[in-house]
Amino acid sequence: MAEKLSAVKGMNDILPASVPRTEKLPDSALWQWFEGAVRGVLGRYGYQYLLTPIVEPTQLFVRGLGEVTDIVEKEMYSFTDSMNGDRLTLRPEATAGIVRAMIEHNALYNGPLRIWTLGPMFRHERPQKGRYRQFHQLDVEALGFAGPDVDAEMILMARALWRELGLVEGSHVRLEINSLGQPDERRAHRQALVQHFEQNADALDEDARRRLHSNPLRILDSKNPQMQPLIERAPRLMDFLGAESRAHFDAVCAALDAVGLAFRVNPRLVRGMDYYNLTVFEWVTDQLGSQGTVCGGGRYDGLIAQLGGKPAPAVGFGLGIERLLLLVQELGLPVPSGAPDAYAIVPAGTPLAPVVVALETLRAAGLRVVQHAGGTEGPGSMKSQFKKADASGARHALIFGADELAAGEVTVKSLRDGGGAQSRRPLAAVADWAAALKG
Repeated sequence: MAEKLSAVKGMNDILPASVPRTEKLPDSALWQWFEGAVRGVLGRYGYQYLLTPIVEPTQLFVRGLGEVTDIVEKEMYSFTDSMNGDRLTLRPEATAGIVRAMIEHNALYNGPLRIWTLGPMFRHERPQKGRYRQFHQLDVEALGFAGPDVDAEMILMARALWRELGLVEGSHVRLEINSLGQPDERRAHRQALVQHFEQNADALDEDARRRLHSNPLRILDSKNPQMQPLIERAPRLMDFLGAESRAHFDAVCAALDAVGLAFRVNPRLVRGMDYYNLTVFEWVTDQLGSQGTVCGGGRYDGLIAQLGGKPAPAVGFGLGIERLLLLVQELGLPVPSGAPDAYAIVPAGTPLAPVVVALETLRAAGLRVVQHAGGTEGPGSMKSQFKKADASGARHALIFGADELAAGEVTVKSLRDGGGAQSRRPLAAVADWAAALKG
C-alpha cells in the first residue's frame, strides 16, 4: 500500500460540512456564504473584482513591504526558479501585487479605480488558531483617490460587511484608528523615538535592539509585555503631525462621527508594513484570544511610485478570512447551512427519464436539488434513502415511486416543518409549483 500523504503543516483543506474534521475549521458552505456577502457589499460601493498571480518577484515585497519587517525577514516562502534563476516568492499579502499589476497595465490611465480580490496568501510562521501558513485574504483597494472621504469609505465598507454577516460593531468587533502622518513628520518622530529608546537601551529586547536604527517605528508594534511600559512612554507620532495631516485625520474622524460609528484613536497603531502614511485602522475583537485583529489597512500614497509607477495616492484594507469565520463560529451567529431545497428519493427500478426531466426543471427554476444515486449495489431501500435525505438537511423529499409515476405525479414530503405533511404534484407542471419548495 502506498504511503499516506498529508497536507503541509499550517495549510488546511476547506471541506463540506458533511466531512468530519479533527480540527474546528470553517466549512465550505460558510466560505461560500461569506464570499456572497462580500460580492454584495463591495458591489454596492462600486468596487470591481480582479485576480493577480500567487507567485511574484521577491524584490516586489522587499521594496514594497520594507526590508526590515517581520514578513520579509522571517515569514516569506521564497525560492529560486530552476529554469532561469529568478528569485520568486509566494505572496505574503495582496497589496504589493495589485500595485504591480496596476503599474504594469497602466490601469490608472483613465482615472482612479476601486478594486478588490480574494485568495490565498503564504507566511512561514508557527501555526495556531486563526493563524496559518496558507491563509486566505480579502483585499480591497481604492487607487488614485487622495481625500479623507475614501479613507472613511473603506472603514464604513468594512462596517457594512460586518452587518451583512451579523457582527455588531462595538460589541463583536471595534474600530481603532491612527494617523502616521507624512514622511517628513515620521522622520522627526523617528529621531525622537531613537533618542528615547537609546536612553533606555537596557530595557530593549533583541528585536528592538536590532530595529533601533533601521526601523524604530516597528518597536511600537512589539507584543512583548515587558516592553509595554517603555513603549507607553515613547514619543507619540500624533504630536509631530503638521496642519495638513491633522486636517486629513480630523476629516476622517468627522465622517465616522457623522454616521454614528464609535472608534478609539490608538496612537500606538502602526500596522506591519512600511508603506503606510496618514490614516491607518484596525477592526479588532476580544473573542479570539491573542489573534485580535480581523481587518486592517490604511493609506499608502507612496507605494505606487516606490514600485516604479507614476505617483498616485491609494488606500485599502486586508481581511483574514479564516480568522473572521472563526469569529462567526465562536459567536454562534446564524448562517445559511448550504443544505439543498429538496432530495429526490428514487426506488430501485424507477425509470430515469421522468426523474431527470423533473429535477432539471426544478434546478432551472433556481432550486438546489440532490438526486439519490445508487452505488454498486443499487439505490438502497426507501428507509435508507429517507435517512440520507434527512441527513442532507433538505427541506423536502421528492418521492418518485411507481404509483406516483403511473399517475404522472411526484410526492412532496416536508422534512423540516409541517409535521411531515405531504402532497402529490403533477410532473407536467413542475415549473408551476417549483417556487413553493424554495427555502
